[in-house]
Amino acid sequence: MPMPPHNRRASRTAVVALGAAGLIALAAAPAAFADETAPELVVGGIEPIDGVQPGSTFELPVTVANKGTQASEKVWVTYAVTRGLDFAEVPSNCRAQRVRSYDEMSERWTVACGFDQAVEPGVVYTPERPLRVKALDRAFHDELLLRVDENDPGADENGYPPVAGTAPAVKLVEAPAGREGSARVVILPVTSVNTADYQVTGAALRGRVGETVPMKVEFINAGPAWFMAKVGEPTTRVVITPPAGTSVVKTPGFCKAKGDAYECGMSQRALNEGGLETYNFQLKIDKRLAHAKGSVALSTEARPFDPDKSNDKADITLDVMGGGSTGSTGGSTGGSGSDSGGSSGGAAGGAAGGASSTGGDGTAANGGHLAETGSSALPITGMAAAAVVTGAGMLVIARRRRAQSRN
Repeated sequence: MPMPPHNRRASRTAVVALGAAGLIALAAAPAAFADETAPELVVGGIEPIDGVQPGSTFELPVTVANKGTQASEKVWVTYAVTRGLDFAEVPSNCRAQRVRSYDEMSERWTVACGFDQAVEPGVVYTPERPLRVKALDRAFHDELLLRVDENDPGADENGYPPVAGTAPAVKLVEAPAGREGSARVVILPVTSVNTADYQVTGAALRGRVGETVPMKVEFINAGPAWFMAKVGEPTTRVVITPPAGTSVVKTPGFCKAKGDAYECGMSQRALNEGGLETYNFQLKIDKRLAHAKGSVALSTEARPFDPDKSNDKADITLDVMGGGSTGSTGGSTGGSGSDSGGSSGGAAGGAAGGASSTGGDGTAANGGHLAETGSSALPITGMAAAAVVTGAGMLVIARRRRAQSRN
């Protein structure tokens, strides 16, 4: 979301440490620390949205209320949606911005609407024409963030230049009581009815005893849906078992040894529709064994969104030329891979349009979402990260401006 300059490394650490509990506390912070006579704006009027069909549109019946004792002379309502959604139209008193993925935040669209009218205490307001959102073909598990401010929230420095809306301007009108919210920031899930086809590709290896050969296997999300990792919910892993008679001398990022196999995570970019994760190993052929064969397979947790199971596993074959043996022990071994274990330090966030690629060793090429390796330590989702980082900043700005106006 719109973010003033700050120390990104420090804020990134804080976001991961705070998690969902920190988000709830921070969202309520303006009410806890605000001047007793200042406006106390809250947003609400909307519940989680489920059962959306890709290609359809739906309305956001948002409300704004003032729980303080002083009127707010102007308000800004910001809407943000993750990459499976888009705004059907943008009023002329609003501006839209596409924001690239960075840190733990996924790519998203934001629309900030300014209403040059007073919001009185104890009154509930709503835009006279609700903003409409369209579910794209890739929509699946998305998020909607709503925020209300007294001052212009500004543009996100990581986004493209904001664009003014072209639809007729809207104003706030009074709404029935009882629909007011309780927080300045609200994050809601938007779930669409969609599927994604997760696939893996194997490899055909060939070499002589004693040689080191490359092994490249891949994970592909053939879509149409993208997948956003959720807090506490590990994404699919790829389990790679090298052929017997070989030993691993180098492993890619995102992979760690687990018995005779390797369990590999993936970057967020791989989970976008058309996304690809490549795992490049180096194997030493220790001895010749008849019909030696390994495999690459998706982890076994249920994936009801992926009905095609025929491409969830593939073979890794090995053709050893010549005869003889080095005398080494058989089977695959967990060699001292240069990048083995856990997640690599850099993972990637998706770019609009779908297909993306990773670095040659399976590590994503650009910064973005952290790699998911099957551990319980997962990054906070994009919208939550945005809200935590910006909530305190907007509070400080608002308090400073009020203090200046009194002097």
